[in-house]
Amino acid sequence: MRIIVCVKQVPNTNQIRINPETGTLIRDGVPSILNHDDANALEQALAIKDANPGTEVIALTMGPPQAKEMLQECLAMGADDAILLSDRALGGSDTWATSNALAAGIKKIGDYDLIFAGRQAIDGDTAQVGPQIAEKLGLPQVTYVKEFQLEEEAVIVKRALEDGYEKLKLRLPCVLTAIKELNTPRYMSVPGIRKAAKTQVKVWSAQDIGVDQSVVGLKASPTNVFRSFTPKPKGAGMAVEGDTPRELAENLLTELRKKHII
Repeated sequence: MRIIVCVKQVPNTNQIRINPETGTLIRDGVPSILNHDDANALEQALAIKDANPGTEVIALTMGPPQAKEMLQECLAMGADDAILLSDRALGGSDTWATSNALAAGIKKIGDYDLIFAGRQAIDGDTAQVGPQIAEKLGLPQVTYVKEFQLEEEAVIVKRALEDGYEKLKLRLPCVLTAIKELNTPRYMSVPGIRKAAKTQVKVWSAQDIGVDQSVVGLKASPTNVFRSFTPKPKGAGMAVEGDTPRELAENLLTELRKKHII
């Protein structure tokens, strides 16, 4: 069995700063990490590998050369191979253009049984790339996967919804996007780190994956981010006290009158 996991290197959002003049993210000096939901996707692929000897797990990403560091982490966690799509022609791609490149990379890998991705990236929060990859490849898909079960030539998954869940069965191959409730990602192991140090991350250009360069990159992207900003912090809340529902209501009305809300 061969599983491809689409991952992304993202800035650590705990240390994000915004340039007040340009409204863009300040990435200098901000450490990059493996996107959280992608770590859950990778963990599920590795769990399948643990239960099914002979399974191959391939981590695939698109990004600048420094994304190799994140792929090394994937290898240290247990992935068998890692591929980086990196080319100036791919720079500035939005979700639509990114999915074109990743779909082309997946086609070049070929002979896959299952594709995992995280629900969304913490730097964009669009949750679009996974579903778009499925559409480009003509594969069935399920997003927001919180439970997973592998059967012969099929998977049974539970999909989280706002008011419940759906239980679905899909034939392989298919695309699944993971949420944090699916599992707890493992840590890198010492043997894994040693193996990762000896494993070369493959770097493919736009020409290598045979993608039409008119559908990737900044010029091909139908959407652009014109401004980013840090939301203003909310004021401290206030707890209304009272021993009975009536007293609570009266105290709440008193406070609202004080603030001239009513």
